[in-house]
Amino acid sequence: MRTQKIHFLLIMSILIYLGMIAMSCSEDKKGPDSLSVASCEGCHTNYAHLQEVYTPDSVAPAGGCGGEAPHYEPYDRVYMGGDGFAAYKESGHYAIGCVGCHNGTDNTDDKELAHSGNFLRHPSVMADEKCGSCHQDIVSNSATSLHNGTGQKRKVAIRSGYNGSEDFDQLPAHQIEGYNTNCATCHASCGDCHIVRPPIGGGGLSKGHSFTKTPDMVGVCVTCHTSRGGHAYMGMASGTQPDVHLTSLNYTCLDCHNSEELHGDGQPVEQRYAYNKLPACEDCHTGLETNNSYHSMHYNDFNCQVCHSQDYNNCGQCHIPNANSSDKSGPGAQIAAYLGFKIAVNPIPDVKTGFKSDLVLVRRTLAAPENWQEWGVTEYANFDAFPTYNYTSPHNILKWTSRTQVGAGKSCSQNCHIRDEAGVLINKELYLFQDDLLNWEVNATSGITVDGKLPASWFEVK
Repeated sequence: MRTQKIHFLLIMSILIYLGMIAMSCSEDKKGPDSLSVASCEGCHTNYAHLQEVYTPDSVAPAGGCGGEAPHYEPYDRVYMGGDGFAAYKESGHYAIGCVGCHNGTDNTDDKELAHSGNFLRHPSVMADEKCGSCHQDIVSNSATSLHNGTGQKRKVAIRSGYNGSEDFDQLPAHQIEGYNTNCATCHASCGDCHIVRPPIGGGGLSKGHSFTKTPDMVGVCVTCHTSRGGHAYMGMASGTQPDVHLTSLNYTCLDCHNSEELHGDGQPVEQRYAYNKLPACEDCHTGLETNNSYHSMHYNDFNCQVCHSQDYNNCGQCHIPNANSSDKSGPGAQIAAYLGFKIAVNPIPDVKTGFKSDLVLVRRTLAAPENWQEWGVTEYANFDAFPTYNYTSPHNILKWTSRTQVGAGKSCSQNCHIRDEAGVLINKELYLFQDDLLNWEVNATSGITVDGKLPASWFEVK
């Protein structure tokens, strides 16, 4: 009898232990709120389960002008249970439901079925349908926003022999593929600013699945604009300082660039300086034209950045690389990005008209005749349609720069006017002359060089 009791207790212990294991396994398949993995939310809030079922990346993360993108594992990019998920659950977007935006099939633990049919990884690529039902004005206006790449597409199309951005879709399919692979990584849909990290930032959910109305400056704006705007504004380059608007006022990008500007107004623009919503120095700094003798003398001659910018990042000739094909793997940039400073004749007088339009800062672009040779386009059909230097307004403003700060007893022109000292032209490096151009740039760019357009007295031996 005693032996039977021992056997009974042993059997019961084993059954209880097995039951506990079964329960434990079952619990492992549930999310933080004990949801079954047989649902979108249950799967994407269960980190361990995502690690079990994830599909490894087949291509490297997107790169861009700012360098290679950081790498996040596929399961990290789609995990919803992190910081921000609680806020998402309280939002109106949560009430829409996963399939309301992403399509696919809910309430299944079959990964292929869940992501089948018309599943959308990034619903805002169909913004009219998925975002427009609630945000129609923003969606309609943003269709022509420069965040969709309209300005860059225009230049690629025109240099390729077409009329403008409206003809971009007529480019060869392989060239469009190259553009989408390399250039479009920073041209954003709604979600890239408000839900996920931009592709150049590694992609994936940034804060659970929270919809962030005001994008984070570093996590979103600077992540895309790291090679130019953010690079300059935060003083990333050696020997430069952060912009005074950051250090003195702690301004974020949105203090100057409001949502109406960033979303667009629905009117097509040929390039970003054609926007009528752009901020201007005069919006905050009134009376500039008369508040000191330097402004009174030069206010109508050039843009503010000529005096108040530091050196800024410039691009160089680039072969758009085709990393997906071993026989077309391109060398990428032929001229590494470099810090520089060049004053030239205004290259967009039809856009930047009137005051401060004669001499402006320009930035070298990555344009080159054979940009697309790794994608089957040997040479642009109409490369000389645009200069290889663009009008620029660097975001690295300081009150006192190497041009505004002169030594005691020195003329205000000491650090900016060219002068001949014993046959050496001092300050010549500040200006874009034809002899600064590479051979393949001359026809496109010589029209904005300062040759013959500066005071003759600057070149006289004193």
